[in-house]
Amino acid sequence: MEVNQAKQEHLLALKVMRLTKPTLFTNLPVTCEEKDLPGDLFDQLMRDDPSTIKGAETLMLGEMLTLPQNFGNIFLGETFSSYISVHNDSNQIVKDILVKADLQTSSQRLNLSASNSTVGELKPECCIDDVIHHEVKEIGTHILVCAVSYTTQHGEKLYFRKFFKFQVLKPLDVKTKFYNAETDEVFLEAQIQNITTSPMFMEKVSLEPSMMYNVTELNTVTCGDKEESTFGRMSYLQPMDTRQYLYCLKPKPEYAEKAGVIKGVTVIGKLDIVWKTNLGERGRLQTSQLQRMAPGYGDIRLSLEMIPDTVNLEEPFDIICKITNCSERTMDLVLEMCNTRSIHWCGVSGRQLGKLSPGASLSLPLTVLSSVQGLQSISGLRLTDTFLKRTYEYDDIAQVCVVCPYISNES
Repeated sequence: MEVNQAKQEHLLALKVMRLTKPTLFTNLPVTCEEKDLPGDLFDQLMRDDPSTIKGAETLMLGEMLTLPQNFGNIFLGETFSSYISVHNDSNQIVKDILVKADLQTSSQRLNLSASNSTVGELKPECCIDDVIHHEVKEIGTHILVCAVSYTTQHGEKLYFRKFFKFQVLKPLDVKTKFYNAETDEVFLEAQIQNITTSPMFMEKVSLEPSMMYNVTELNTVTCGDKEESTFGRMSYLQPMDTRQYLYCLKPKPEYAEKAGVIKGVTVIGKLDIVWKTNLGERGRLQTSQLQRMAPGYGDIRLSLEMIPDTVNLEEPFDIICKITNCSERTMDLVLEMCNTRSIHWCGVSGRQLGKLSPGASLSLPLTVLSSVQGLQSISGLRLTDTFLKRTYEYDDIAQVCVVCPYISNES
């Protein structure tokens, strides 16, 4: 949209055109039955139309390209490019020409001119051309302000401006969900929706983790010796379609043992999204730093490092527990094992585990058996800090499938 100041006769003319890829020309085919009144007239007109494809005149898509007639839709993350031309329409030589291009957003004003130096003179029917580029990083109203100043042959200094207003729209809707595993792993699900009116080719969707984490993408499947995307070979996202991406983050080895540091981490990383629209126009978005609600483990965290998936009924099996001191004080721990209706612990209850300094961990092998079939919860562990006489109980630590080895599956 162009907004002009009060009209005044100037020796120079300013033209601005957005540089963008052309679109494929489409036409609306009109046909009829041979027995209808027009007969073969419509078919002949379509065959004579230079915009149609020979032999496929009834297709709406043609072979010709259409140049943009206006600024069109500009989306966040795309590169705005514009061609600026100042033409001398008069029969006089104009001197000291200065062309400036600024982009006004809701928060800042940016100078886009490639050069701020003046041009000595401009002869009649000659022009000054410039191409500006800007990666759009804000949504909302943008105003391209083009200003031209010059001096006439009589020494009169003249100045005029033109304003071009356009809207920057949001191309994608990004939603994230976090899932905290029993270990220090964090799973991130990113839902990305195309909210434009045209399909997108998703060139890259990656997660740049924070300094404490390594990331593994879970968006591929192994087919033979190759890994293929779960979305297929052609990664297109149609308008209003949504796609889910999954990532697994693990603490780096130097941070894995620092329970207090990992406990306080809320910054996970940021998503880097690159896409292409019709005819290869590229766009890129980076989210702000993604944050999660850090899980509260209390003073002591108890997790399982090893447990079998399936065990036999009334047969002992081994598990390995990991106990981590998440507090800022040293603890002197005592372990008690309490039997439940289905879970029975093997070994001595009430044994001393010794002192555990802040942030330290210890691995504890235990033996247990189940007297009930089915999916059973490992419960009944109790830790007591003898320094403060404080007790911590742990139920539903994990689940295990208990089967009877004496029952045959054969009928």
